Amino acid sequence: MLAPLFLALGQLGDPAFRRPLLLGALLALLGGIALAAGVSWGVGWLAGGEGWLASLAAAAGGLLVILAMWWLFVPMLLAIASIFTDGVAAAVERRHYPALPPPHGASTAVQAWAGVKLALQMAALTIVMLPLSLLIPVIGAVALWAVAAVGLGEGLFQGVALRRMAPAPAKALARSLRTRIWAVGGVFALMGAVPVLNLLVPVLGTAAMVHVLYRAGR
Repeated sequence: MLAPLFLALGQLGDPAFRRPLLLGALLALLGGIALAAGVSWGVGWLAGGEGWLASLAAAAGGLLVILAMWWLFVPMLLAIASIFTDGVAAAVERRHYPALPPPHGASTAVQAWAGVKLALQMAALTIVMLPLSLLIPVIGAVALWAVAAVGLGEGLFQGVALRRMAPAPAKALARSLRTRIWAVGGVFALMGAVPVLNLLVPVLGTAAMVHVLYRAGR
C-alpha cells in the first residue's frame, strides 16, 4: 500500500520534477493569496455593522478564514496537479516503466476539464462542510479530511489514468482500486494540510498514482 509513496519520494530529485515543483509552488502561493483576499472580503462584508452580533460575526469570520485557507487549499492543489500530470507521469514512466508504449488516452482537453471539474466539486463540498468544523471542530476536521482524501485520491488517479485510456475504462479501474486510491489520497490529504509540505502534493501525488496504476496487479 505504501510502495507507491516511497517510489514517488525516491524520485523527488529527478530533474523532470523541478519545474513542476517550482511552478506549482508559485501557483499555490498566488492562489492562496487570492483565496485569502476573497474570503477576508466576504467576512468583512458579512460582519459589517455594529453591536454584539457584528462582533460575533467578525470573530466567527476570522476562524472561517483560517479554515477556508486550510481546507480549500486542497482543491487548489488538485487543480494545479492537473496542469503538470503529463510531464510528471512521463518522467515516472521513463524511469520505472520504460517498456510502455506512448500514451494514447483521452484528449488533453478532456483530461484538463476532468481535473478542474473535480477541483470545483471538492471546493463546493468543502465550503458546505465548513460550518460543521465551526460547530463540532474534531468531527468536522475528520470529515473534511475524508473528503480531501477521496477527492485527491480519485482526482490524481483519474489524471494519470486518462493519459492511457478513455474516461469510462478509467472510472471502472478507479472503482476496482478504490481502497488503495483512497488510502494514498488520505496520506496526501494530510500533507495538504501542512504548510510547505502541501507544495509537494501535486508532483508527489501524481507520481504515486502512476505507480498505483501500474502496480494494480501486484
